[in-house]
Amino acid sequence: MAAFTTRDLLELEAAVQAPPAVNGADSDATRMPPLASGATIQRNRYGLSPVVVAGSVRLLEFCLVTLSGLLIHHFYVRPPIGTETEYYIAIPMISLATLMVFRALGLDQISALRNPLRQGLRISGGWALVFLVAMALVFFLKLDGIYSRVWLLSWFGIGLVVLTIERAAVAFFVRYLTRLGRLERRAVIVGGGSAGEDVLRNLAEQQDSDLRIFGVFDDRTDTRSPDIIAGFPKLGTVDDLVEFARHTAVDLVIFTLPITAEKRLLQMLRKLWVLPIDIRLAAHMNKLRFRPRSYSYIGNVPVLDVFDKPIADWDLVVKAAFDKIVGTICLILLAPLMLVIALAVKLTSKGPVLFKQKRYGFNNELIEIYKFRSMYVDQLDLNAAKQVTRNDPRVTPVGRIIRKTSLDELPQLFNVVFAGNLSLVGPRPHAIHATAENRLYDKVVDGYFARHRVRPGITGWAQINGWRGETNTSEKIQGRVEHDLQYIENWSIMFDAYILAMTPISVLRGDNAY
Repeated sequence: MAAFTTRDLLELEAAVQAPPAVNGADSDATRMPPLASGATIQRNRYGLSPVVVAGSVRLLEFCLVTLSGLLIHHFYVRPPIGTETEYYIAIPMISLATLMVFRALGLDQISALRNPLRQGLRISGGWALVFLVAMALVFFLKLDGIYSRVWLLSWFGIGLVVLTIERAAVAFFVRYLTRLGRLERRAVIVGGGSAGEDVLRNLAEQQDSDLRIFGVFDDRTDTRSPDIIAGFPKLGTVDDLVEFARHTAVDLVIFTLPITAEKRLLQMLRKLWVLPIDIRLAAHMNKLRFRPRSYSYIGNVPVLDVFDKPIADWDLVVKAAFDKIVGTICLILLAPLMLVIALAVKLTSKGPVLFKQKRYGFNNELIEIYKFRSMYVDQLDLNAAKQVTRNDPRVTPVGRIIRKTSLDELPQLFNVVFAGNLSLVGPRPHAIHATAENRLYDKVVDGYFARHRVRPGITGWAQINGWRGETNTSEKIQGRVEHDLQYIENWSIMFDAYILAMTPISVLRGDNAY
């Protein structure tokens, strides 16, 4: 079962006529019950991806195994025999085979990295298996005249010592991250009753699990959903979960409702899809049976994938590296231009060069972005209560130029490179009180806050398609949000590069920017 897309959900919810969604911005109106409020901890502290941690360990082990083989070759084989190309082929191949065997034995899982002593026999056995196969190939292919058996045996012994020390160091580091809560997957259960109790008991019994379950959310208030389920508290309703997830950085939501409860599921999904979380449907009690490949597993609980975080694991690492590297290059290259603009702003109007404004960032977090000041200081609109229009008297002469060319946005490179709360490419961060037709954006566009499932950007897919500048009508903000959601669902690093390359062309067109 493939994960839903935004379009799928919107079409399905229209079919079942779901009630209006509760958006994340309604935090003033949405009040979490006491239990949910008490459970909110570690605000805005997002965990490290287990996939990235395990991948980093694999890369480290490949380098260590390869290096140990090269060093033994350098000090033992090379002096009397010389340097043979065959060794430089065999060493990385054996290192790669080691990673494949370790992965087949489950030695790259977080639980294995956390407990190297328990996995010691598997590590030794896997390492020995690789060398037994290597020595068998040397014997049967009559390569003993090419490869030194002493070199192979020395590499086996020294490599095993290196891997043992490395695994001990990794275990110390992984346990440290676990204590800090950085390797946890923070989860909640939606749906109480017997189905929810079965899932909770199953998950709680698993050894070395990285899952931290906060509790249960359920719209039912009768005896089918008691206040305590399998030792876990009922924290509130699904409406409460939206606000709860904003405060605790929930990673995973597991539905325990039957798949046949389509209308109820869609009503709940409609409220939760705006969050940057993984959503799974527990399948252990479903009468419908799919092919084994349709399921993924949380421990030994089969689940169906409904929604995934849009940019996660290695994609997140690649995007962050792209932002830092390209952002730093842009900052260096554009520094002279930024200095000229700063002088022009300072010399032509009173007040500071930079303008700071609170805006919505990732997961509706409030961030402070920087821009060159383009308005007279006594007419600054910190809350963006009134959008800038053509020939707006609040805008300075220099401000008209830098706003028209989007040069006022250049200081946001500091947000990208140093603060890390902006990306080069992403949905543009909107001011908190920005309106269209005198209504807040989230009241105009249903599911507006789904654009906050990724980090906002200096430029984006909407901007290069003409949706930049003033958004004073519902059609304009609707078009911008639709393009933002298209970007999120189709993200790739090449897509980012394309948008970045097309941004200057879009700026030269100068559409809608005043």
